[in-house]
Amino acid sequence: MAKIAQRLGRVKPSPTASLFGRVAELRAQGKNIIGLVAGEPDFDTPDNIKEAAIKAIRAGQTKYTPIDGTPALKEAVAGKFKRENGLEYKTDQIIVCVGGKHVIFNAFLATLDPGDEVVIPAPYWVSYPEMVLLCGGTPVIVPSTPEAGFKLTPEALDKAITPNTKWVVLNSPSNPSGAAYSRGELKQLTDVLKRHPHVMILADDIYEHLVYGNFVFASPAQIEPELYPRTLTMNGVSKTYCMTGWRIGYAGGPKDVIKAMAAIQSHSTTNPASISQAAALEALTGPQDFIARNRAAFERRREMVVAGLNAIPGMKCHKPEGAFYVYPSCAAFIGRKLPNGKVIKTDEDFVVYLLEEAGVGLVFGAGFGMSPYLRVSYAASDEVLKDALARITKACANLH
Repeated sequence: MAKIAQRLGRVKPSPTASLFGRVAELRAQGKNIIGLVAGEPDFDTPDNIKEAAIKAIRAGQTKYTPIDGTPALKEAVAGKFKRENGLEYKTDQIIVCVGGKHVIFNAFLATLDPGDEVVIPAPYWVSYPEMVLLCGGTPVIVPSTPEAGFKLTPEALDKAITPNTKWVVLNSPSNPSGAAYSRGELKQLTDVLKRHPHVMILADDIYEHLVYGNFVFASPAQIEPELYPRTLTMNGVSKTYCMTGWRIGYAGGPKDVIKAMAAIQSHSTTNPASISQAAALEALTGPQDFIARNRAAFERRREMVVAGLNAIPGMKCHKPEGAFYVYPSCAAFIGRKLPNGKVIKTDEDFVVYLLEEAGVGLVFGAGFGMSPYLRVSYAASDEVLKDALARITKACANLH
């Protein structure tokens, strides 16, 4: 029997991946399950992007590319950063990876030594702390509150930073809460970071284009140019361009960090798929009009889901600024009994109940570092969301 590396004993499997698999398993058994688990748009990849990939295949663009991305795609990434974020990056400051997760993992692996700390606001994307642990670092979790909109406060940030802090992770809009920092809120955080010159900033901007109402997106290095030399600005095509399966993420940042990330990539995945890079090039340089249409649909769904959840007695759902998630509190249901007499003790128990009894797959808040909450993805059609809300409402009414 193989002996598994000790470092894996510190790492938990992804709850989102586990629940996604459970939903698929139940569906394979013939059960009618609504899955609001996956963090991916329900819209198809636009046709012009698919056609660019097909054209690349027919043109024989099926060989290795440079490790850190094709020159054309890196130029397009640089153009995107300048056009949309006011950030100037040369191509040797840009890397293209196998999805946004790969960007972050490479960055941590390239920079973290034992004892190095990474400040992560909670609730957090499930993979941040686990990647830190895999790379030998120590995650420092800083809780937020619904009263603060699930956002990191400058006071909490300042208190969390120590001489061992290597990175601070800022994800806006956030997975799982959908919280996004206004320019003013971000400026307060960057003012704190200016006082700690040894700290690097990981700006996870993957949901950049999914903000609603009059909210205006901003990135840390854009708000505070003084932080530019120590900020890794990460993004990708998964969410905005509905390309989760294509696996293309990218980042701009300090030349030495990018070089180290590319060195790691040269010994792991090598280049991202050549065809996916051709598709990503078209995504960044082709028509962008569908983004506004998708955003309008997500905003409509956000309003429906927030209203529907808040209409359930005991459920409390904050209305977020962006992404396609809401993060309602299920505290009122902890301690209640199922029809069979079993008591709900945790948000995980509540999620299992909703999956097995109502046929609705959600993710429990403990996986994101804050309980008792649920993550509900509203990246589904209006009809599916209405059905899910009706099922959840009925299931909650059956608890005693």
